[in-house]
Amino acid sequence: MRFQTPLVPGRLIRRYNRFLADVTLETGEEVTAHCPNPGAMLGLKDPGLRVWLEPNDDPRKKLRYGWRLAELPGGHWAGIDASLPNRVVGEALQAGRVAELAAYDTVRPEVKYGENSRVDFLLTGPGLPDAYVEVKNVHLRRDGDWAEFPDSVTARGAKHMAELARMAQAGHRAVLLYLVQRTDCARFRLAADIDPTYAAACDAARAAGVQMLCYGTAIDPHGVTLTHPLPLDLAPHG
Repeated sequence: MRFQTPLVPGRLIRRYNRFLADVTLETGEEVTAHCPNPGAMLGLKDPGLRVWLEPNDDPRKKLRYGWRLAELPGGHWAGIDASLPNRVVGEALQAGRVAELAAYDTVRPEVKYGENSRVDFLLTGPGLPDAYVEVKNVHLRRDGDWAEFPDSVTARGAKHMAELARMAQAGHRAVLLYLVQRTDCARFRLAADIDPTYAAACDAARAAGVQMLCYGTAIDPHGVTLTHPLPLDLAPHG
């Protein structure tokens, strides 16, 4: 997934109101950017952080910039835009680069299912059970090379887990794919201390037959691309 417009660097002044961030560009200009991320963004909102913004000239948008990336120590990157994983995974599914799902030949995004919900992707193929695929954005890292989810309480995430579990119980294939939008992580686990209810919902979903996958990404100012599977620690919680 390539960014539509070349990104411009700056330094974070502050992130506030969840969806706003003030940034000083390298020109010295101070701008307010849209922060497309409802999470806590632990460790990714410190003042002085080097960030990358995507400019736009769309008159329908109130803000001229959107926050896309953060630079991390050691030459690593983190993706800030929580809407990007669906685009990244969608491209990978179409190209057959998610090995566990490569046999499916039709990929449909945003299909209604469950109770007033839409599944991120519905995959179909001859002789295969329909696959309901939900994607979750991951960019929390607190310890070592562990990526964790969630970074804040997510009632919506627990609801998705319950709906995937119902699909699995009905005989369909149900898949939760965690996409790690940072390049300094090598494995994944649930942040059960942050949201025990979500962790319990994951345990119940796995018991019902929901498959859990995790993939890493390659990130730079040109774009974000799904790369390789990461190991998951799925020890039961409770």
